[in-house]
Amino acid sequence: MRVNATVVPSYDYKTALAAGFLGGNLSSFVKWGSEIPFPPREAGRISPPFAILKWLGLNVEDMTYTFTGHVINYGVALMHQGFSIFFGLFYCLAAVTVPLVTLWQGLAFGLVITLFFHGLLLPLGGWAPPLWQISGHEAFSEVFGHLLWAWSIEIVRRDMMGPRLSARHV
Repeated sequence: MRVNATVVPSYDYKTALAAGFLGGNLSSFVKWGSEIPFPPREAGRISPPFAILKWLGLNVEDMTYTFTGHVINYGVALMHQGFSIFFGLFYCLAAVTVPLVTLWQGLAFGLVITLFFHGLLLPLGGWAPPLWQISGHEAFSEVFGHLLWAWSIEIVRRDMMGPRLSARHV
């Protein structure tokens, strides 16, 4: 009896969605955590999410709550979290059919996102200076943080998709 040796790709979008949602949430905290030792902008400059919310006409200064004596801007936090969830979902869904997106364990994706947003989109909107106009410390923080961010999404994706990954996706 001959066994068909053809590998049929697995297109498990449901698990990919779950991985993207979980990975996106986790990666948001990873990115925030990377900003503690390596702040992403010079003191006194507002963050791109803050600038975008202001541009939308929202009163961002009043979007706050207090936790253990620290004032937290929930508008910026929700925008940051939403960005990570959206791109976590995008990454994990894209990886199902375009495994190249996982190049270098997701680091290539993190680099592309950094260059697209901080090199093009945010400067075009007037929400942040381009990477080449910020200090080396700020550029390092953005690149390093986004690399860790993307890698953490990939770790969750690989763990959750594990046995469902076909040879095509490894």
